[in-house]
Amino acid sequence: MTSASPVRFTREPVLNKSLAITANRLIVHAPAIGPAIEALERSAENWPDRYPVFLSLGRLVPTPDLLEWEFPPNVMVEIPAQTLAHPMTQQLIEQLRNAGTSMCLAWCTPGNGEDAREDWRFVMADARRHAALDAANGLSLAWGLADARAFDAAIGNGYDGASGWFFLRGAPTTQQLAPSHAQIVRLLNLVRKNADIPEIEAVLKQDVALSYKLLKYINSAGFGLMCEIQSFRHAVTILGYEKLNKWLSLLLVSASRDPSAAALMQTAIARGRFMEQIGSKFFDKGELDNLFITGAFSLLDVLLGTGMQAVLEEMHLPNPVSESLMSDDGVYSPFLRLARSTESFDPAALEKHVGELQLDFADVNDAMLAGLAFADRLDLS
Repeated sequence: MTSASPVRFTREPVLNKSLAITANRLIVHAPAIGPAIEALERSAENWPDRYPVFLSLGRLVPTPDLLEWEFPPNVMVEIPAQTLAHPMTQQLIEQLRNAGTSMCLAWCTPGNGEDAREDWRFVMADARRHAALDAANGLSLAWGLADARAFDAAIGNGYDGASGWFFLRGAPTTQQLAPSHAQIVRLLNLVRKNADIPEIEAVLKQDVALSYKLLKYINSAGFGLMCEIQSFRHAVTILGYEKLNKWLSLLLVSASRDPSAAALMQTAIARGRFMEQIGSKFFDKGELDNLFITGAFSLLDVLLGTGMQAVLEEMHLPNPVSESLMSDDGVYSPFLRLARSTESFDPAALEKHVGELQLDFADVNDAMLAGLAFADRLDLS
């Protein structure tokens, strides 16, 4: 059950001008620094370490108490501009500087000279209020962007990148799958109906890159096998058709050529892993792969540049997966809503959905970070 004044984690990606992932931003919503540290200490096993992690304490004033936590090496501490004059924040800044810990100035107001006071690594401003930011120190990041077009405008106005979920909105769509995507759908359909191995191998041989990517995913750190899979036939022997279906699904998720594909794929796969972990309390083990696929496929329309209906018409997905992707009342829909609610600076929706499922926030925090770390460990290039 939920507890009083729980610590809640939400997150967002930080992207550079080319829409490549620069960092992960973790927002810790806590009643005080002490509970925030306890939650962060618990997260050590699931900590995402591929990219730098911006640590935001939400509405709290950063104080030296934060140093009671042993920072992972990739942490960068956010300092809100509104707290710069606070003596405790000044003490923390000095100690972080002496320790060589990078800092990001958040909620900067251009022209106030706040960004010139320290050697900031990044400087963030609300682009809805400040269309341009020419930072004296550090790379400038836009926040609050509505969509991909707003990102282009911010970069045109001098920002070096952005933090947030703007890349999920504003992409054009078509009504048909591209031929390369259709080939992967054909492969998935064959696996789902347990087609003979030679028939599936014949499809894989038509695109050597697919075979390569499939084996790379299965042999990645995220899968944790004790032996290296060397062929599709070997994969069927070790995994079986049902488990292999999950990993073939990654081929479709990673098929996009959109400039923001890396961030989209990270989001989709992190959702899938999160739903798989949270769902383990509610579903039999045999259904967890369906939860993963629901989360991973929840962005297929954006990833593939086509409508969700057009994608699903080509695929033979289990009914619970299709229902949850097309409507809000599928059996997996509450878990998809929960996954999406971790992708916000505001924790209000997260609190609502955690309460509906009667979950413990600590478990949700763990699953969110574990999903992100899992997605980052997969080489999606």
